[in-house]
Amino acid sequence: MSDRRADAREQRLRAARTEFARTVPEHRNNGEEADYAPLANYSKGLPHNEFGEADPAAYRLLRRAVATGQEEDYERIPLGGDRLLTNPRAGLSFDLEGPDPQALTLAPAPRIDQPRNSAEMAELYWMALCRDVPFTRFDDDPLIAEAAGDLSTAYTDLRAPRQGSEVTPGTLFRGDTRGDLVGPYLSQFLLKDVPYGTLLVRQLQDTPRKRDFLTDFTEWLKVQNGADRKPTRNRKERRYIQTPRDMAHYVHFDALYQAYLNSCLILFGMDAPLDAGNPYNFSANQAGFGTFGPPHLLSLVTEVASRALKAVWFQKWNVHRRLRPEEFGGRVHTHLAGRRDYPMIDQEILDSRAVKSVHERHGSFLLPQAFPEGSPTHPAYGAGHATVAGACVTVLKAWFDESTPLTDPVVPDESGTTLVPYKGPDSEQLTVGGELNKVAANIAIGRSLAGVHWRSDYSESVRLGEEIAIGILRELRCTSHERFSFTLSRFDGTAITI
Repeated sequence: MSDRRADAREQRLRAARTEFARTVPEHRNNGEEADYAPLANYSKGLPHNEFGEADPAAYRLLRRAVATGQEEDYERIPLGGDRLLTNPRAGLSFDLEGPDPQALTLAPAPRIDQPRNSAEMAELYWMALCRDVPFTRFDDDPLIAEAAGDLSTAYTDLRAPRQGSEVTPGTLFRGDTRGDLVGPYLSQFLLKDVPYGTLLVRQLQDTPRKRDFLTDFTEWLKVQNGADRKPTRNRKERRYIQTPRDMAHYVHFDALYQAYLNSCLILFGMDAPLDAGNPYNFSANQAGFGTFGPPHLLSLVTEVASRALKAVWFQKWNVHRRLRPEEFGGRVHTHLAGRRDYPMIDQEILDSRAVKSVHERHGSFLLPQAFPEGSPTHPAYGAGHATVAGACVTVLKAWFDESTPLTDPVVPDESGTTLVPYKGPDSEQLTVGGELNKVAANIAIGRSLAGVHWRSDYSESVRLGEEIAIGILRELRCTSHERFSFTLSRFDGTAITI
């Protein structure tokens, strides 16, 4: 009999050698920090002047800490208020499963002096204006039509889904994959009942108040300095996710892997077919359990979340330090209000109809926030929710047969308290893979609907999460006794077999 201890060591070494052979990426930011620091970079939580500009000495101490990685340097970063910086050293950690947190990278983020950034910001202003329009009314709401028309014509580098050359109510605020454009805006995995052991959980959510925040410059400045603002919750009135505000509220309080754990339980509850390469599809007398069975997947779909967070936190703090949309909204406001001149801001956002509409509604050019505290205290790019979404959904797409139809689709009724059949012309076209891609987009773009993330934070970060999950799935070949394969579609539509 072989020496099990030696075999176990060899398997670990084999996985380590495979990881060591990975090409080391070059981590590049967009150069804004060299050109405009700290005006174009994340600084929330640091001390700011009366215009909302970070204290340069404080920002230099942040950059020093990031450069040295020393605990004492992080402790020297001055804060402007009560809120602490969120986990800036997470990306310096190692991990013994999947790619090293620094072995993957993100493309440079859009710059504030480029049209792409203007287009993304305009979309965020429209999202804020449309927060209380039910998703089921997008086809006939005049504000939605105005948003779609403006986004179709006024911005030269909007990278959002279209029908032909037009942004339409049917493509507005949706994700990038083909499945995102089929059926209702919301994924069935955010609506269907969740079988949880002997429980059957209805996905009725807290109901948020119809109120926007940080539209007053004095309050906005206090929050940029780190003033803490606690959200309140209405736990008595519950309904299904019905509006962009509801979706933003969901991603304010969710456990990051929550939607994908629920998706997994729903798929098991409907006896969804497994991927053809699952080894127990071919056994006459064995079934998967601890390996390639439900307990294996239920743990795996949550395990990838922490690996995803370490990787994206390195990108946030150590590479890009992209400012949050609310911070850029402060630059737009002070410029248009004539308090400060920022010639680096691309003109398309300064001329935006959405910005003017926000000013007419709120009396300022600030980006209205769905959360009283605004964004979290860590940089925007990449996005934690989106990276976790990409990782978790990739595991689920690998495990199940993506082509399986999802029958009997539903949407909330007008009250939001009952689910009714979806009767759209594409009601029979929903698939497991398409709805998994859609739930990833719903969650990631939900953060944009709240005003705390950019579209590219979503589109780039889901692919980062995808790579992390693929790396972890590949490592199963080193440790599994069974022969297996996984076939899945990437977010860009290409197929891959592991």
